[in-house]
Amino acid sequence: MNVLVLNCGSSSAKFAVINSATGEERISGIAQRLGSTSASLDWKFAGHKHSKVLHDSHHDAALREVGELLNEVGLADHVAGVGHRVVHGGARFSGSIPITEEVIAKIKECIPLGPLHNPPNLLGIQIAQELFPSLPQVAVFDTAFHQTMPPRAYLYAVPYEWFEKHEVRRYGFHGTSHRYVSEQAVKQLGLDPDDHAIVTAHLGNGCSLAAVRNGKSMDTTMGLTPLDGVVMGTRSGSIDPSIIAHMKKALKCSADEVMDQLNKKSGLVGISGLSNDMRSLQEAADKGHQRAALAIDKFCYSVAKAAAGMIVSLGRVDALVFTGGIGENAVAVRARIVELLGFAGFSLDAHVNQTHGKAQRGRITRSTSPMAAVIATNEELMIAMDTAEIVTGSRAVAAA
Repeated sequence: MNVLVLNCGSSSAKFAVINSATGEERISGIAQRLGSTSASLDWKFAGHKHSKVLHDSHHDAALREVGELLNEVGLADHVAGVGHRVVHGGARFSGSIPITEEVIAKIKECIPLGPLHNPPNLLGIQIAQELFPSLPQVAVFDTAFHQTMPPRAYLYAVPYEWFEKHEVRRYGFHGTSHRYVSEQAVKQLGLDPDDHAIVTAHLGNGCSLAAVRNGKSMDTTMGLTPLDGVVMGTRSGSIDPSIIAHMKKALKCSADEVMDQLNKKSGLVGISGLSNDMRSLQEAADKGHQRAALAIDKFCYSVAKAAAGMIVSLGRVDALVFTGGIGENAVAVRARIVELLGFAGFSLDAHVNQTHGKAQRGRITRSTSPMAAVIATNEELMIAMDTAEIVTGSRAVAAA
């Protein structure tokens, strides 16, 4: 079954038509820099890359171009459903669900929780419904996987009325990725499907860890928003909240301006002063750039410390799984994190780590219990699989 997967951001719209059974991407691409004069539509089809300028750079026009493109390549009539990535579902959604007016209303209710992500997600849904009125549409939420966390994990120690009246709690994100790689880890590493304890580390420009026990999320590092947790590319991760008030006075600016710097000018780029790209930082560190080296060291320490905390949630650990752009490709970063977790029984195989564990089904440690592994994430395939199962009725759907 072919599924159109859409991921609409504030200035971009990613798309792919994926065979949910084989994982084959029939076509994939991105409309980017939307809202600017340099907007473009870039795609890959039949092994070839293509690009065109978008003269009308808004989401509506860009997605209409995608619809025309699917017609041109003969895929429009061979798509069975549309799967949408929706970032914040709050506590309202514990799984993927067919999109109805009621579901759209509840996604709108979550806009205060996800003000940067949910509006473009909703816009993508609206336009897709207009373009493909006969196709079933499915919402797949970043937050849904983490709805199995117990109260001790998701509650903040703030006045309880904040939780009751204003929904202040830990929600977690990257849920589609954590779910996909934890399921793959069970298969690839030969873990017991009914009794396993996995720490999944999604490390990219955005980073989060999750504690997965028997297929369920028991804890995660991101919180009410994706700013919480470990050090990231441009995000600070967890900080003393008093820093916001302190810097508001020091910089004579608003709290929103401080938050903007914590989201966009902190993390790796904030410490290094150079870049949020791990490859660039590693090159600079190798040439003696001290702040680049410090940024990498802080990042690895932050991830290892969080991983140790996830082990507390699980009670034991069978595997630590690295995924995401950094997790899948940064050899030295993985090595340092595993080294810091040596007290928990991890023992790196440096040679296998150099080749990302490809010869050992992802495993990069000498030990088999616990083990560390590299498993490539595929959030688009997970969205396509969920959509196909819901469309065919082979998957139970979560209630709105």
